[in-house]
This record gives sequence, C-alpha cells and structure tokens, in this order.
Amino acid sequence: MPKVTEKEWTVMVYLAGDNNLDSAGVIDLKEMKKVGSTEQINVIAQFDREGKSIATNRYYIRKGGTLAKDVVGSLGETNMGNPRVLEDFIKWGIKNYPAEHYLVVVWNHGNGWNDENVYRVARNMMKLNIKRRGEVVLPAKGAQKDSVSIRRIHAIGGKKFRHALFHTSIMKAITIRGIAYDDDAQDFLDNIEMKRLLGSTKKILKRKIDILGMDACMMSMAEVVYQLRDSVSLTVGSEEVEPGDGWPYDRILAKLAKKPAMPPNELATTIVNGYVASYPANAGVTQSACDLSKAGLLASAVDQLADVLNSHLSDAAVRATVIECRLQTQAYDTPDYIDLYDFCNLLENKTGFDDIRAACSAVKNMIQRNGVVIRSGYKGKNVKHSNGLSIYFPQKSLSSLYATLDFTKKTSWGKFLERFISYTRRPD
Repeated sequence: MPKVTEKEWTVMVYLAGDNNLDSAGVIDLKEMKKVGSTEQINVIAQFDREGKSIATNRYYIRKGGTLAKDVVGSLGETNMGNPRVLEDFIKWGIKNYPAEHYLVVVWNHGNGWNDENVYRVARNMMKLNIKRRGEVVLPAKGAQKDSVSIRRIHAIGGKKFRHALFHTSIMKAITIRGIAYDDDAQDFLDNIEMKRLLGSTKKILKRKIDILGMDACMMSMAEVVYQLRDSVSLTVGSEEVEPGDGWPYDRILAKLAKKPAMPPNELATTIVNGYVASYPANAGVTQSACDLSKAGLLASAVDQLADVLNSHLSDAAVRATVIECRLQTQAYDTPDYIDLYDFCNLLENKTGFDDIRAACSAVKNMIQRNGVVIRSGYKGKNVKHSNGLSIYFPQKSLSSLYATLDFTKKTSWGKFLERFISYTRRPD
C-alpha cells in the first residue's frame, strides 16, 4: 500500500458489481484511471465482480497502466449487499487515505435484485427451501428452517424491487407480509441501514462525511436527506432511475484535479453539471445536490403542509384539487415517488385556500430559495418538471415500512397520506 499523507480530497467508490452491471463497473474504473490519484487527491475503490471465484479487490487508482497494478488489497468473495461491508470500506479509506474532505460514492446495480440474487439470499443466507405448489423444488443449503414460494421470489426479484441497495432489504421483503407484491418502499429500509453505518463512520471521523454520492437510482428524496442529516453534509443523487453509464468519473475527477482545493458545495455542483452534460438531450436523466443542514427546516415546512391539507381533506373540492395535482405532478419510474416542488407549485396555483397556498410556498422556498437543493438538472421532456427532490406519495396503499423513517416520525406527512388514501381507496 502506498504511503500517503493527508490530501485535499479522498474519493471512495464502492462498486457493487456482482450482478449484470459487472462490465459497467470495469468501464467506470477505467474512466477513473484517465485521471487517477494526484498529489492532492486520493481515488480509491472497492469492486466486487460477478462470479463466486472472483475476489473483491480494493484499488488505489493511478493514471494509466492496468487495473491489476492498482490493487492494494484482496478480500476474497464478499457480499457487498451487506451494509457492514460498505462500512468497513469507508473506515479503511479514512484510516489509510486521510484527507481534508471525503466523497463517498455508493455505486449500485441499477437492475439490482433479479430473481437469481433473491434465490441466493433465500437459500444460502436465510436457509429457506424454495417451494412451488406446495412442493420443495430447491432445498436450502445448510440447516433447513422454513420455505418461501417461487411466486414470492419472482415478486421480490421483479422491477418493483430493483432499487434495493442491501441484502437486508431483500430478507425483510421475503419474511414480512406487510411488504405487498406491488410495494415500492424498498429504498426506505435501506435508508435506515445507511443511517446506521454512516453514523458509525462519523464517530471515527469525528465529523460528517462531506458528500455522499449515490450513483444509483432514485435516491434524491426528502426522506433520504432527512434520514442522513446527522452524518452527511451533502448528497448527490437522482430523482429518476439512472442509465447504466452512471456518472462520468473522468470528467468529474478532471475538474477536481484542476482545482483540488474545491470546497464540497462546488464539487457537488460540479458532479451534477458533469452528469447532466454527459447525456444526450432526451436521455430522461436527473441529478441534484442537496444541503442536508437544511433538512430540518424542510421537514418542518412539509409538516405544516401536511397539517393544513389534513384540516381541509373533508372538503370534497379540496380533495379533488389534491388528486388532480397528484396525477399531474412529475413522477418517476417508481410512480409513488413524485417531485415535491412540482406538486406544491401545482397545488399553490390551483387551490382557493390561502393557508394551503402559504404552506405550498413555504415548502417551495425550502427546496430552492433557501438552499436544500443547491443544484439540480435534467435532460429529457419526460422529466422536465424535476426540481431536485422527490417525496413518497402513494395513491393506493401506504408501506408498513414508512412509519419507521425519521421523516415520518418528525412530520405529519405519513398521517396525511393515510387520510388521503382512505378517501381515494375503493370501499371494501
């Protein structure tokens, strides 16, 4: 391992590539090598490739040469869907590559937990038999405890669960009946895991991580920024699903190499600008940088909006307006996620009640004018009403996991959703 002293920045990229994006991980590492580490920047990575026989390697990325020469540690086969493996990587990076600032990037498999991955979790980790029509078709490896149906496996492995970051989310989905076939709330469970592991990291660093980059799907949410507010200063992420190309690491690192003393706000903005610029005009991409120090003020504004809406929901005309705005609001690949600013903007313009208008305006101000979203961008007409921050707004059923989030405990948004759905749901 090269001897290093404290630099301006350490960039840590955690590539969970033991899936169908294995080749994309190789491409991104090669992009990083176009710039590599410099006298003022450490670029390190941990990459788990597809296949049981391929070891998870840690890299100190240098400009040029081969990836093999950049390997500084081999961990054998790891489960990078385990949040503790990510936690160990961050702690290792802080200890061995100290810097004034840290950018941690969680690079996730965009197509994620396909059926094969869920089978592996169920059989190997949870020791569950796989059953079809009451018959065991794939016995568990090791001590057999219980069974799970193939139908359940397919439900979890399908599109609705493709954004899961950690295997703990999959285990929860397999075992808890409260997560229905059409539930889209998998990211929320992962937010709880992220809060725990980043809180542990903060204790070692004795301050917040400067930037948490989520080169993954649909993580720029009000619930996320509030959940991570105590351990992260800034986040960079997307409201929409990210294409397989992900971040343009060569462009981002080139900008940082030219200005290694770049403050965190500027680097976060640079990432957003570089990401959006790297895609064609109709790509349908979004990216935004958020200041988590304002997360508490945002939560208070959303809480006030929820209270005001609850006070008016018995009015059929108000309900009709809310429903109309909800249907017209910018939504994403998971349709229960909508752009928060766009919803408030529509509602402010359509409602006849001053208190609703004032509450909508306050939320809008906290998203843009007062700086929760310090930079946002998009490309594509399908996402043209994106403003940097989404929120959970289901229309049919509320996830049982939503109540476990800090945001739900702090605000009345969950209570508003329950009441709204009670009006819109078809009677039994």
